[in-house]
Amino acid sequence: MAANRSRRLRKKLRVDEFQEFGFDVNWTFNESVTEEQIDAIVDQFIQEVIDPADLGYHGGGHKEWEGIIATQGIGKCTEENRAAVKAFFDAQPVSDVEIGELYDIWWG
Repeated sequence: MAANRSRRLRKKLRVDEFQEFGFDVNWTFNESVTEEQIDAIVDQFIQEVIDPADLGYHGGGHKEWEGIIATQGIGKCTEENRAAVKAFFDAQPVSDVEIGELYDIWWG
């Protein structure tokens, strides 16, 4: 039956070519980081990692941040996207960085 699904139904169900993959990301700012620095680092993260790759970040926090990263449109995040996020946070005053595996954000 699954092979006979119409394009409209596949899109509605977010399967096959409409499947979307994303990943979770969590980090904790070091105690020495000020609120102004947090704002600047998060802005830099969006400008340097998220926007250029046409990704979206949904999340937040104070000193401890958590969220999900997915594509802006229908699409799939890649291992390269995960590596870019890791590289960014490796150079920041943060600890406990966790970058989750890719998963289907609708059915995962």
